[in-house]
Amino acid sequence: MLTDFLQTELARVIVGAILAAAAAVVVVLVVALVFRVAARHRPWARQLVDRARRSFRAALIVIFVWISLGITVTDETAGPLVALVMRILCIVAVAWFVGAIVIFLEDLGLAKYRIDTPDNRVARRVRTQVLILRRLSIVVIVIVALGSVLLSFPGAQTFGTSLLASAGLLSIIAGLAVQSSLSNVFSGMQLAFSDAIRVDDVVIVEGEWGRVEEITLTYVVVHIWDDRRMILPSTYFTSKPYQNWTRRNSELLGSVEFDLDWRVTPQHMREELDRVLSRTPLWDKRVSVLQVTDATGGYVRIRILVSAVDAPALFDLRCFVREELVTWLHEQSPVSLPRVRVQPTDVADMRKPSLEPEPNTGAGGLFSGDPEAESRGNLFTGRIDVVPEEDRR
Repeated sequence: MLTDFLQTELARVIVGAILAAAAAVVVVLVVALVFRVAARHRPWARQLVDRARRSFRAALIVIFVWISLGITVTDETAGPLVALVMRILCIVAVAWFVGAIVIFLEDLGLAKYRIDTPDNRVARRVRTQVLILRRLSIVVIVIVALGSVLLSFPGAQTFGTSLLASAGLLSIIAGLAVQSSLSNVFSGMQLAFSDAIRVDDVVIVEGEWGRVEEITLTYVVVHIWDDRRMILPSTYFTSKPYQNWTRRNSELLGSVEFDLDWRVTPQHMREELDRVLSRTPLWDKRVSVLQVTDATGGYVRIRILVSAVDAPALFDLRCFVREELVTWLHEQSPVSLPRVRVQPTDVADMRKPSLEPEPNTGAGGLFSGDPEAESRGNLFTGRIDVVPEEDRR
C-alpha cells in the first residue's frame, strides 16, 4: 500500500506540475499576444518583449509550479525541502526578470539621446551616467538576490551574525586588500556624475590620442586612433592631468605651418587658402587665418589656423590644406619654395695659402733648419756608434 501511495503521490505531483507549467505557458502566450498588438503602434512594446521574454517565462513557470507543488505535496518531510528549492528558484527567476526590466528602462532612456549627431555633448553625458547606473543596478539586484537566497536557509541569520562577530581582524585585512578596488569604484562613480569625461570624448592620455569607448566602475577603455585599446584605472582620471578635447564642445582649431623663402607673397597665399577652404566640407567656416609668425634664419614662417567640427575632421582638414598649398607653391609660386643660399667672397680678398716653406729668417731654434740645428738633429736621427766596454774603461 505504501508503494501505491507513493506512486499516487508522485503521479499527482507530476500532473500538477505539468498543468501548472501549461497554465503558465498559456498566460505567457496571452501576454505576448497583447504586447505584439501594442507593438504595432508602440515600438517600446517590441523592445520590452525582446528584452524580458525569457526571464518572464521562467519566473511565471516557477511561480505556477511552486503553487502547484504547494498544493499537491502533502508529505511533511518532502514538503519543506520542495518549498525551499522552489523559493530559491523563484528568487533567481524574479531577480532575472527585474534585471531585464531595469535594462529595458535604461535602453529606453538611451534611445532618446543619440551620440551620432554633431552636437552630442548632453547625449554622451547621459549615456555615461546611464551605463554606470546599469552596472550599479545589476550589482544591487544580484546582491539582494543572494541575500534573499541565504536568508531562505534556516539558521542563516544566526550564522551570519556569529560570522560577522568573529571576523573583526579579517574584515580589516580585507578592507586593506580591496582599498584600491574600492577607490576605483568610487572614482568611476565620480567620473560618471561629475561630467569630467563621457563616452565618445576625445582625450589625450599617456601621449596617445583616442576616444573614450567605455566607462566602468573600475576602469576606462580608450580607443586609440590606430585601433588599439588603452585600459586605464578610474583613479587615473581623478588623480592625473589629461586632455579632453570635447569637454564643452567638439569644435577645434588646428595649425598648418610652412617654412618658405623670403620672396613668398603672404597675400597671394592667403587668397589661395580661401579658395582651398571653399572647396571642402571639412571646414566649419569659423576660423581661417594666415599669418607670418617668424622671419629669421633664412626662412619665413607661415602659420595657418583652421577650424573643424571635431578632431577627426580637423586632422583631415589640416592634411588637405597642406597638400593643396604644397601643390600651389610648386605650380604657381615656385619662387616661394625654401632655398639655401651661399654668398661667395671676392677672389682678390681671399688669401691663398702657399705650399713652399717660409724662408729662414736666421732665428735659430732647436730644429729650425740652420747648420747647428741640423747637427743637433743628427744626434737624434743619425747612426749611433756603440763603443765597446773595454774601450770605455
